[in-house]
Amino acid sequence: MTISTLVVDDNANTRADIGSSLSSLDINLVFANDGLDGLKQAKEGCFDLLIIDHKMPLMDGLTLLKNLRQLGQYHHTPILFVTTQDVTEVEPLALKHGATRCLSKPLQAQFLCDVVSYYTKRSVA
Repeated sequence: MTISTLVVDDNANTRADIGSSLSSLDINLVFANDGLDGLKQAKEGCFDLLIIDHKMPLMDGLTLLKNLRQLGQYHHTPILFVTTQDVTEVEPLALKHGATRCLSKPLQAQFLCDVVSYYTKRSVA
């Protein structure tokens, strides 16, 4: 069974790095360029996992998190929140807005694979 994952990040290099890091996993990656695009794609599709950047134009990651959690289909979906800022400062806000876990950029490929594997196995179980 292929897992569908939405990656929302305004940085093309970061999107490419995430795609490359997760290429060994059996997941279908869909990319969004900013929070508004991510919300639109989330409403149009059905994703098993979401990876959301913190700071983005048009709609930031915290606002996107809040909007996603208000949609019934994403009420319990794992959402990984990534940031370049100090995780100890961002994590309480991210968790309050509905993040499942907060990760610090730059993302290490093996660590990201391990985290994504953990949450995708849990969401399928």
